[in-house]
Amino acid sequence: MPIIADPWFWVLAIPAVLLTGITKAGFASGAGNSMVPLMSLVIPAPQAAGIALPLLCAMDIASLKAWWGKWSREQLWIIMPGGLLGVLVGAAIFGFLPDAAVKLMVGAIALIFLARSLWQGRPGRVPPPPATSHRGKGAFWGMMSGLTSTIAHAGGPPLAVYLYPLRLERAALAATTVVFFGVVNYVKLVPYFLLGQLSVTNVLTSLVLLPLVPIGVRMGIWLQGRMSDLVFYRIVYVMLAISGTKLVHDGLKGLI
Repeated sequence: MPIIADPWFWVLAIPAVLLTGITKAGFASGAGNSMVPLMSLVIPAPQAAGIALPLLCAMDIASLKAWWGKWSREQLWIIMPGGLLGVLVGAAIFGFLPDAAVKLMVGAIALIFLARSLWQGRPGRVPPPPATSHRGKGAFWGMMSGLTSTIAHAGGPPLAVYLYPLRLERAALAATTVVFFGVVNYVKLVPYFLLGQLSVTNVLTSLVLLPLVPIGVRMGIWLQGRMSDLVFYRIVYVMLAISGTKLVHDGLKGLI
């Protein structure tokens, strides 16, 4: 079968799929999507995005069952239109970006998200009071999330900029995030197909990795009450730091 034969791809892809499934099901997607940054270390970033999309769609279904009915309808009405607009914009520019530019973008998003998370979690920081809903801000960050999600499945950080300061209950935050990216990911199937990212090789590779999805999701649900967010995020942040730094280096090297 025309699947990826590089053993290093599988060494990185297997834990990446499991970690992403754990994150989406049990930790409100707060650690970001580690699949594309890790896979992009050994294959072109656009191909990594194409392989990841069917897996993310499967995770969305499983995660939605875990958080059914707990989402914030108010916030979904605010962020969803911008998210769909962002998908259109991302699809329009996706085909014009070279692999080096996509790697640079994926790496930069990972490192910026990591730096922001570490800064907000610094010792002695006094959390600000909960923010209030704002249609303009929600629409903008929803659009940025849809855009970065389309290009590199990295929509978590922009959406977090708007949603996290609202201080929603953990279940409401998780469910709202799952529904938003579930809709966005299934809409993305259309432009990804038209852009050739759902090739035979990519889809078959996704199918080989697919059995890991329910395992990761179940692990996320199981770990939710047994492992603190702090411990889990530290593990993922180390991986994002390594992969993000390598991708920024490779992207700059390819563009210069």
